Formats: sequence, C-alpha cells, structure tokens
Amino acid sequence: MSNPDELLVALSAMVETERSNQMSLTVVVGGAVLTGRLAPEAVWRERVAEVLKDSDRLGPFADIFAGGPRENRAGRDEAPTHLHFHLARILQGSLGIPETGGMYRVAIKDVSAWTVGDLIHFDQ
Repeated sequence: MSNPDELLVALSAMVETERSNQMSLTVVVGGAVLTGRLAPEAVWRERVAEVLKDSDRLGPFADIFAGGPRENRAGRDEAPTHLHFHLARILQGSLGIPETGGMYRVAIKDVSAWTVGDLIHFDQ
C-alpha cells in the first residue's frame, strides 16, 4: 500500500503502547502470506539481539538490535512504520516456514492485504 491502512497503523500503535504480544495477524506482502503474532518493536529488538548474541558468527550484530531508533522515538507521537512479528511463519502451500515460527519485520506501507488472526495449516 502506498498509503498505509489507518486501521493497521492503529493496531500496530496499540501493540506498541500496550507492550502486548497477543495480537495475531496475517498479512500479504509482495505476494507472500505471513502469519503470526505482533510484538512491540522494543521487545522484538530485544529478542533478536538475544538470538544473535548466542551465535559465534552473528554475535557482533546483536548491539544493532539491542538499542536503536525506537527508543529515541519513545516520547514522540509518531505512527509506527513497521510490523514486528514473532512466532511467525511464511505460508507456502500446506507448510509454514519456519515450522517453529520466526522473527519478521514488515513495512506497513508494503502490506497489500491483512486480516486479524493467525492462519494455521494442517496436512489432511
């Protein structure tokens, strides 16, 4: 969407202010379907930093996620520009990749469709 959906921005803003990770959302971005739960940006960054810190090769990148722009904007009334997913999967046919869920950051302006809820695929 070149003009971000005001409802999606409002949902993201509420997740940010409530510091909740219980809002399930499914979005279409660039033809891919992504489904999972939203997290506040600060919580998402913290979790990514923890994962990177535990890696021998990627550990040096942890500091980039540990602090950052969101903390600097905390006092401002800026609308969120990104959705921060955790426990998220990219749906491909009957598979969710990765199976255990991953951490994804999606620009709200790039979302072409969305729905509340987490889509779950079952092989039958």
